[in-house]
Amino acid sequence: MTIDIEQTNKTPSRPRHRKLDLKNGRVELTHGAGGRAMAQLIADIFAPAFDNAFLAQHNDQAALPMPKGGRLVMTTDGYVVSPLFFPGGDIGSLAVHGTVNDIAMSGATPLYLSASWVIEEGFPLADLDRLARSMGEASRAAGVPVVTGDTKVVERGKADGVFITTAGVGVVAPGLDLSGDRARPGDAVVLSGSIGDHGVAIMSSRENLEFETAIVSDSAALHGLVADMVAAAGPHLKLMRDPTRGGLAATLNEVADQSGVGITIAEDAIPVKPEVAAACELLGLDPLNVANEGKLIAVVEASHADALVAAMRAHPLGREAAVIGHAVADEHRFVQMTTAFGGGRIVDWLAGEQLPRIC
Repeated sequence: MTIDIEQTNKTPSRPRHRKLDLKNGRVELTHGAGGRAMAQLIADIFAPAFDNAFLAQHNDQAALPMPKGGRLVMTTDGYVVSPLFFPGGDIGSLAVHGTVNDIAMSGATPLYLSASWVIEEGFPLADLDRLARSMGEASRAAGVPVVTGDTKVVERGKADGVFITTAGVGVVAPGLDLSGDRARPGDAVVLSGSIGDHGVAIMSSRENLEFETAIVSDSAALHGLVADMVAAAGPHLKLMRDPTRGGLAATLNEVADQSGVGITIAEDAIPVKPEVAAACELLGLDPLNVANEGKLIAVVEASHADALVAAMRAHPLGREAAVIGHAVADEHRFVQMTTAFGGGRIVDWLAGEQLPRIC
């Protein structure tokens, strides 16, 4: 037998994988097993959706440049929203917006994101591709790239389609110190816009409810608005928070508890869209307890409240900004609201789970 030495010394060409059938295919357990199928899933769905120079290094971590000056901030969050697609967004864009906003509430500039996906066996590849592209588009629009990630596939029935966990890193400029324990009596409480949009959009989509006017989630990245706010009132800002789960009521109670103050608000100063108010009445919900994903509250020295509101109203995401109340001395740390009829009531923490899986 003759052996062709030249032929045997040739390096075999790397086999090219077949393209995923994004139209009709479904996620299989092999897509999370670490082999060729997983490489195929990453190459055909996640790599093009998140494409950036850091991710293109194909390492198990991202090597990132260190910012000069300031302090690093970091956050992490899990997203289990149901349904995965809803009016105004989906779990992919929501994961970007929610994590960017958590970073931004410290006054930081968000820099980088990571994303970990847990996918249920049998999930349609077309929907997975749509979600990945939505996340990629949201991250590019925000200017905050997804630089590393992970993918796991679990057996059918062990998850509900897709769960996403993200982490974010940002940098706070020197001299800026926003914290939930800094509110003092006399400080003004400012809200960036209408409340309840996200939670009601989720609920109406989940229950197939139709209203005369479409209710759309307010999901949005707020770091551009925050940058304008810091420029307008930086040293006089005390804190910022985004009222997500538990809504405005929970957020105000968190601030009151952390800072050791009471908070008084006026019902007629809080913007609520008529269609959201009507839906809440129909569903038996209080808009104060309904989640938001594109709104924030800020506590600022009263002397700079007008300047802050003016700067917020100049930004597309703050056009309805208004002072809704003030911090007051109160050893009980109550949040109290003057109603539209001139009465008063305690605005307490939400008891139980009003709207499960809204983010």
